[in-house]
Amino acid sequence: MLSYIIRKLMYSLLVLVGVIVMTFFIRPPGDPARVMLGQRADSASVAALRTKMGLDRPLPVQIGSYAWNLVTRLDMGRSIATDASVAETIAERFPATALLAGTSMAIATVVGIVLGLIASWKPNTWIDTTAMALSLTGISIPSFVVGLLFVILFGVTLEWFPNSGYVDRGAAYLVLPMITLAIRPMSVIARVTRSSLLDVLGQDYIRTARAKGLATTTVYLRHALRNALNPVVTTVSAWFAGLLAGTYFIEFVFNWPGIGLAAFNAIEKLDYPMIQGTVLFTAVVFVIVNIASDILYAFIDPKVRLQ
Repeated sequence: MLSYIIRKLMYSLLVLVGVIVMTFFIRPPGDPARVMLGQRADSASVAALRTKMGLDRPLPVQIGSYAWNLVTRLDMGRSIATDASVAETIAERFPATALLAGTSMAIATVVGIVLGLIASWKPNTWIDTTAMALSLTGISIPSFVVGLLFVILFGVTLEWFPNSGYVDRGAAYLVLPMITLAIRPMSVIARVTRSSLLDVLGQDYIRTARAKGLATTTVYLRHALRNALNPVVTTVSAWFAGLLAGTYFIEFVFNWPGIGLAAFNAIEKLDYPMIQGTVLFTAVVFVIVNIASDILYAFIDPKVRLQ
């Protein structure tokens, strides 16, 4: 088990090294300092920004300095727009994104698995058809469209919930973006759960368990569901990594003060250090969540540990 975890950590380290190098080259074509300041900026201002960002040094030196500062001090540079530390800005905005992503994923996971169980319980019936039709609808409609519809209906027309923003301990501000963000992963999890369960229910050991007279609920929950969880865990971890890394469109629609909104603002202002920081943070989150899901596989499925 320990060697399995060490191998995963080594692979992840190689991925992160590649991401750091690729992130470094997220910059505009031509002179980045000129692009950031605009064509009307004077030469002295452009030269000062080039020196501040280290653009006047050889490329290998720039890459080495960027990687060294990142690894030793978690220094991602400073924002061009606000002159604030990129790492500190991400750290300040991460709790809001984590709150939104965590609550949305919890709802999506629970409701999605329940819908998948219900659909597989009575396959090819109206229950199954209804559940899968709802999940297909949730997958088909883009999240930002759902968000705009919710804002218009529940925020503006009915005035049940706030349209945008976030206030500490204001649960009402969380409802619309949370449900909007949960719909797509919930729909995908429901379909994956149903498909995986139907595949497992056709196995010989399930027929043997039924032949022994075990209750249907016991067969489903104790024998079938556990063995059907691997693809579900994969789906949940992938979606959670994406949500945790930055719920870009939803944060923009609801003006939620998270990492996604910071990335949108950075793109609008051509704030490349901030763009680099959010991209790198996204990659790190994906790597961490994937490691956690791989370790979880080993506990769920003994075959993974043996391999």
